[in-house]
Amino acid sequence: MADEFHDNLHAARQGHLAMFLFSALVAGSFSLGALVARDISPMVMTSLRFVLGSVLVGSFAVASGRTHQLRLVAPWRFLILGSIFASYFVLMFEGLKSAAPVSLAAVFTLTPLMAAGFSWPLLRQRTSRWVLLALAIGAAGALWVIFRADLSALLALTLGKGEAIFFVGCVLHAFYVPLLRKLNRGEGTLATTFGVLCGGAIMLVLVSWGDLRAADWAAMPVMVWVVLGYLMIFATATTFSIVSFASMRLPSSKVLAYTYLTPSWVILWELALGHSAPPLLVLGGVGLTLVALTMLLRNDA
Repeated sequence: MADEFHDNLHAARQGHLAMFLFSALVAGSFSLGALVARDISPMVMTSLRFVLGSVLVGSFAVASGRTHQLRLVAPWRFLILGSIFASYFVLMFEGLKSAAPVSLAAVFTLTPLMAAGFSWPLLRQRTSRWVLLALAIGAAGALWVIFRADLSALLALTLGKGEAIFFVGCVLHAFYVPLLRKLNRGEGTLATTFGVLCGGAIMLVLVSWGDLRAADWAAMPVMVWVVLGYLMIFATATTFSIVSFASMRLPSSKVLAYTYLTPSWVILWELALGHSAPPLLVLGGVGLTLVALTMLLRNDA
């Protein structure tokens, strides 16, 4: 009994560490994606991201002699999962055309609360009152940033176009995490990552084939390829693996709880790229998201 407890505790700690890394890598996709959002179609960018990500993960499996782990049972599951996750990324890039990275990162922090709602019908995972309180505080912090600390804008629900588009994507992301666990049939992280990437790639190529053929690849700015490289390696293959790894060790609401770190990471990314920080009043909302994360970690302990 004691051994089982310690094994579970160790697994939970691994999940938390993985999601801390996840939050930093995801934040980079907001700041870097904003640099090229107007230079390439969201569908084309996401298609390349998934296709090349599939090749990268498949090549890793071959090089490491682990191709036997890529045998997927009931591949229809990965078409569904890949399509959902790919749609999230398309909507993120569409949102970055008109919204600031910090604002979208704040919208992203609404996903834990939505994931907790999806976890009950899909996994019968109950969420304690303490966790719900933490999620509510985090959501309040997100709204603070999204509406730029303007109470009149909040009451009038004056939501920017980019934020509204990305919110739909976040609903899909929140649904994806418990669904991933629901549909898992014992596959490891490598197989799940490869399956989701392939499923998303198939859907995206079918839908965007015309745009892919019409794209002027020779005229693409160099920064597009730089950002694509980051997205493919760090914000796709790596983060997919992290979510798959963590979702097997933590409840869905806690997997996504680390999204509360994303606005803080985005601010650091923006400063590193030479951009200005958001107004001081807006930072209060970021502070609330950090309070929410602290509450969730305390609850886990």
